[in-house]
Amino acid sequence: MSQWNQVQQLEIKFLEQVDQFYDDNFPMEIRHLLAQWIENQDWEAASNNETMATILLQNLLIQLDEQLGRVSKEKNLLLIHNLKRIRKVLQGKFHGNPMHVAVVISNCLREERRILAAANMPVQGPLEKSLQSSSVSERQRNVEHKVAAIKNSVQMTEQDTKYLEDLQDEFDYRYKTIQTMDQSDKNSAMMNQEVLTLQEMLNSLDFKRKEALSKMTQIIYETDLLMNNMLIEELQDWKRRQQIACIGGPLHNGLDQLQNCFTLLAESLFQLRRQLEKLEEQSTKMTYEGDPIPVQRTHMLERVTFLIYNLFKNSFVVERQPCMPTHPQRPLVLKTLIQFTVKLRLLIKLPELNYQVKVKASIDNNRRFVLCGTNVKAMSIEESSSGSLSVEFRHLQPKEMKSSAGGKGNEGCHMVTEELHSITFETQICLYGLTIDLETSSLPVVMISNVSQLPNAWASIIWYNVSTNDSQNLVFFNNPPPATLSQLLEVMSWQFSSYVGRGLNSDQLNMLAEKLTVQSSYSDGHLTWAKFCKEHLPGKSFTFWTWLEAILDLIKKHILPLWIDGYVMGFVSKEKERLLLKDKMPGTFLLRFSESHLGGITFTWVDHSENGEVRFHSVEPYNKGRLSALPFADILRDYKVIMAENIPENPLKYLYPDIPKDKAFGKHYSSQPCEVSRPTERGDKGYVPSVFIPISTIRSDSMEPHSPSDLLPMSPSVYAVLRENLSPTTIETAMKSPYSAE
Repeated sequence: MSQWNQVQQLEIKFLEQVDQFYDDNFPMEIRHLLAQWIENQDWEAASNNETMATILLQNLLIQLDEQLGRVSKEKNLLLIHNLKRIRKVLQGKFHGNPMHVAVVISNCLREERRILAAANMPVQGPLEKSLQSSSVSERQRNVEHKVAAIKNSVQMTEQDTKYLEDLQDEFDYRYKTIQTMDQSDKNSAMMNQEVLTLQEMLNSLDFKRKEALSKMTQIIYETDLLMNNMLIEELQDWKRRQQIACIGGPLHNGLDQLQNCFTLLAESLFQLRRQLEKLEEQSTKMTYEGDPIPVQRTHMLERVTFLIYNLFKNSFVVERQPCMPTHPQRPLVLKTLIQFTVKLRLLIKLPELNYQVKVKASIDNNRRFVLCGTNVKAMSIEESSSGSLSVEFRHLQPKEMKSSAGGKGNEGCHMVTEELHSITFETQICLYGLTIDLETSSLPVVMISNVSQLPNAWASIIWYNVSTNDSQNLVFFNNPPPATLSQLLEVMSWQFSSYVGRGLNSDQLNMLAEKLTVQSSYSDGHLTWAKFCKEHLPGKSFTFWTWLEAILDLIKKHILPLWIDGYVMGFVSKEKERLLLKDKMPGTFLLRFSESHLGGITFTWVDHSENGEVRFHSVEPYNKGRLSALPFADILRDYKVIMAENIPENPLKYLYPDIPKDKAFGKHYSSQPCEVSRPTERGDKGYVPSVFIPISTIRSDSMEPHSPSDLLPMSPSVYAVLRENLSPTTIETAMKSPYSAE
């Protein structure tokens, strides 16, 4: 079943997550119509290769043209219109930057895999539960409701202001009319009546002014309350969700809703400010004893202006944190002299600001880093459904400035991968007579000079964002706090779901908990930074994180399809392994990651001796060096064991619990196994074909392979000749010889 078909079968709560990351950059219509073709392309590789990305973009447009031709025959007018529009948008948006479309599609496919993995998990972890709290959704709805109510109230005071203006104009007209009357007319009864009418109008004007000011005061109070108690809190929650998403957690969303709220509030406050200015004009034209406008207006205007400043300062956010395109799953780790991208957004989207707001990027210069490339760009309103006012820096490069003074980074004895830095963005808003200076910063980044530092740098990013909500604690690693084990293991599962497409189940997490804490439960307890990343595992020469990162690298490069299919149990101890296999049919095997070899995978199978004794055999772990020579699925297919006088045979029959091996791995075999043929009398012409065959020998008095996992460069035909002329014992003796290949 294709990945897209699996997505369509998800529950509605997961489908809502999928809906969040499909927009005009990559419409869901394309994903649906070209599902199989899209999944068959290597978009991740194309995101780092412009030539490949250009070819894929052209092929994508060709595929769209074919779909357009098909629906044209069906006369589906709406779909024809949408496809033509989508094709035009894609060609215009990505023609000059084809790698960007590869990044977008790669991210979408990865998010789909993460959501599928989350849907298959039996329970949610504590971090994900906190992000999906029902109270959070309720607060979002309350914020939107209150913003709409404030907008409506401001519209009402707008009507009040216009009514006051009309009432004052009428009063002014009548008053001036009286002033122009003859003296004889001023003593008439009609004149007295007109004076009474003017007094009533003045009383009404005074009442309406006080009423309007009272309503405006209430609006200011409610806006202040909404901003400080709900809207800013909602923004902080979004920033926390962004932190979690950076380390592999659920995709953060809700920024479009926040933009709508910020924009409506800004429009309301500016409208309220204009209303106060109109009231001042009215008071200047006509005032009287006890006029409330001169008394209240100045203070109210100051409060409105303060709210506008505060709203703008909070609206300037980093929409997409710094990330190298070459490592999209490792944001916030930057390598010197390597380009990275970062996107800024102003949540107050006013047309007057389009192309008028210039943003400058800089790095913490006191730590002797500078940014090379274009570091000043103007914000513009995107041509998308959200139409955000944003700017994306795509060609920034951090460069370290050499200094004879010595020392760099945070003060203290830290590894370079524990030094935190911040990228700062500054701009100035000039609007309606106000000048507002804005500044925001990225989450802390780790700067590396060599890609070998990436794993430990990523561990620092994980630990920081799990442990704190503070976005600017650059001295965090002076005294890093412990992390709760349950949260940390949840994040470990995210590493697998985001990086290799499948998260960890409860049994696998239990094994990791045992490895970290020598306990079988991971529901509570804490873990220190040193235990996670700096101290070696008991009896080993590497840390827990180094071990786990090597496994991620092994999966990504060598066994990804097997891992995604769920055929690699992976994290299981030797003791648990034997418990699982002991009652199974002979030839049942499972795949697990080595605990003693970095980036190693092994398989263990069960069989019975002649007296019925259960025996277990584990092959020496395969590392990336051996797997580069022979695909792991082919190893499982072709693996042979020479035991005593027996004919070499493949002992692997059933993948645990009882799946026939070929059924599980058949689709992953790279080719059909070569048939072994006998040499003919006339001889074969040309070269004799050869293949690598993984062979182990097991002595009759041993329960483990003698020379496990040796890959002998022996063709099937040569091996057949040896079997014809030599006994298995002789072959085994030769393999034990110090001159045999190791």
